[in-house]
Amino acid sequence: MNGIRFRGVGKRYGDVRVIEHLDLEIRENEFMVLVGPSGCGKTTALRLIAGLEDVSEGEVLIGDRVVNDVPPKDRDVAMVFQNYALYPHMTVRENLGFALALRRVPAPEIRRTVEEAAATLGLSPLLERKPKALSGGQRQRVALGRALVRKPAAFLFDEPLSNLDADLRVQMRAELSTLQLRLRTTTVYVTHDQVEAMTLGHRIAVFAPLRADLTGTLQQVGTPLEVYDRPANVFVARFIGTPAMNILGLTVSADGRLVGPGFSAAPPPSLVAALRNQVGRRVLVGLRPEQVGEPGNAAWSNVALLRGPVEIIETLGHEVIVHVRIGLDLLIARLSARRVPLLGEVIEVAANCDAMHLFDPDSGRRLE
Repeated sequence: MNGIRFRGVGKRYGDVRVIEHLDLEIRENEFMVLVGPSGCGKTTALRLIAGLEDVSEGEVLIGDRVVNDVPPKDRDVAMVFQNYALYPHMTVRENLGFALALRRVPAPEIRRTVEEAAATLGLSPLLERKPKALSGGQRQRVALGRALVRKPAAFLFDEPLSNLDADLRVQMRAELSTLQLRLRTTTVYVTHDQVEAMTLGHRIAVFAPLRADLTGTLQQVGTPLEVYDRPANVFVARFIGTPAMNILGLTVSADGRLVGPGFSAAPPPSLVAALRNQVGRRVLVGLRPEQVGEPGNAAWSNVALLRGPVEIIETLGHEVIVHVRIGLDLLIARLSARRVPLLGEVIEVAANCDAMHLFDPDSGRRLE
């Protein structure tokens, strides 16, 4: 059993709280992604698994063993760092085999294991080169290979692709996903990039910096589509998805409609019950930008039409992202590239109200 669990884990540096109330189970052979903005404690959580940081409270388990007091070398995990951490004076072959040499593995076995890992990662022609003669992607493969040769119970990745260019990141994401599927090794991957989280993770765990309006560090755990389609709170709703979800402050009218400056819409039938006790109160309504577009979409039956001036335009070739001022809010819409509006131009957009999400304005939690 090579799963990993956090049970009531907290981490403090003096009076500074970094992680609080962390309960998370990472299943055996799962690819779990910890995602969140800088300062939310995701890298600290990874270092707690590796034993590079001490737990302030609670327990970390690898398999069925509590490892709070187990030295890093005895935890049977391999960590890949953001900065590669290769030995510059060693060749690729020596870097790959260094951990095995420290364990006094026989030389023939080191050679065989290193060459197998090099073949898997496309490094065979580079074994006699030193890191300075490698590209960024090649160095990252060497760092990955160094972890791979140890055949650990779990891989730990700390933002390993953040130093690569965009094209190489896409390529390495595909390679990491394929490798994990083939090796079936429990993997914990830390990133601030929600695109990486959505494309790599079997499940994702959304972390948030500790603050008064959020409960603890961990906000939601689920498959990428579960988190995208049913965000647990406003923080998750806005963090997961590009562009970010629109959040509008609206009031529930006496007839159950959602109204605000320049906005009036009937909620979908699935949300009518959640609004029965909210008449006269303000609620937060979430709409993904792909659910706000040009009027006339035949697939949308419950539509609100809104008009406002365009304040930001992002032309992406196949589509145009526009930010339209609606009352006090900026509404992000995705339009086709057939006609690009002008800055300041007043345009009309349609919102698919059957796709709206509701959140409590005080707690930020999802209303159902």
